[in-house]
Amino acid sequence: MKRIFNILLLIVLCVGAESCNEHYTTYEGAEYLMFADTLTTNAVLEDGKPFKVSISSTVARKYDRTYAVEIIDNGSNAIEGKHYRLKSNTFTIPAGERSADIEVYGNYDNIEPADSLGFTLQLVMPDELKWDLYPKHNRTKVVMFKSCPFDINEWGGTEQQPKYCLLTSLLLYSYPGTNTSYSRLVRCYKHKSMENTIVMDDLFYDGFDVLLTFDTTNPSEPLLKMQDDQIIGDEWTVFGYAYGDGKILGTHSPSAVSYYNSCQKFAQLWVLMYVKDFSTLVDYVGNFYNIMEWISDEEAEEIMREGL
Repeated sequence: MKRIFNILLLIVLCVGAESCNEHYTTYEGAEYLMFADTLTTNAVLEDGKPFKVSISSTVARKYDRTYAVEIIDNGSNAIEGKHYRLKSNTFTIPAGERSADIEVYGNYDNIEPADSLGFTLQLVMPDELKWDLYPKHNRTKVVMFKSCPFDINEWGGTEQQPKYCLLTSLLLYSYPGTNTSYSRLVRCYKHKSMENTIVMDDLFYDGFDVLLTFDTTNPSEPLLKMQDDQIIGDEWTVFGYAYGDGKILGTHSPSAVSYYNSCQKFAQLWVLMYVKDFSTLVDYVGNFYNIMEWISDEEAEEIMREGL
């Protein structure tokens, strides 16, 4: 979800194969100041803690340096004082350092679950500190979203009293097997021993449960994960013949982001589907997009009456 742009302040030069790990050249040019990224995406948490917007300098000085930032209203849909506030519109790069942060407090109660709010910050500094090589880095777009507290009990119940989600799957659209629809009602219950993990009962095909794990490490990146080599179906039922050992395997795609939204109770899962002949990879079938919406018991009962 967050695009990271690293400003390289230390350039390693390899002079010959034997001296590659021995000689280093550091930046010794002019002083420039810039935001570390032209766009940041930040979670606003219930605990009220601020998030940080980073600023970098190309050089360190022997003295403290203090500069300011200003808010640019053009293109902003977040309202200062309502949706957010800056701890300060100035920042100080300490002596001997090359970076500093602007701290932003998001107003959790004034941000709706579906909101994507943003504002633009601009550095206020002398013209000689602006680097022509990165002219856009004197501004940054700060995007905020509400991140509700994670509770595994809202995603998975018990085998006797499960939670329900409605799956809409491009995998099933492409390879329906015996399914009559690419939408499917799925029972969800907590795994007995694995933390923040739920069992998706017959997620794609009957007889094949799938484990999903919610990565709660970074609230700004609420990632959804599948273990490697999970059996999601059998080749005869889905393909009509076997390429490998008869099992269809899946994991979360390494080339697309799978994530969950605790506020709106939905998840996006990109599944990499492949076939092995026991331990040897035969072929990748493809990456398939799936959306899962957690619904109430009443909604689930209505869907079951409709025969989905």
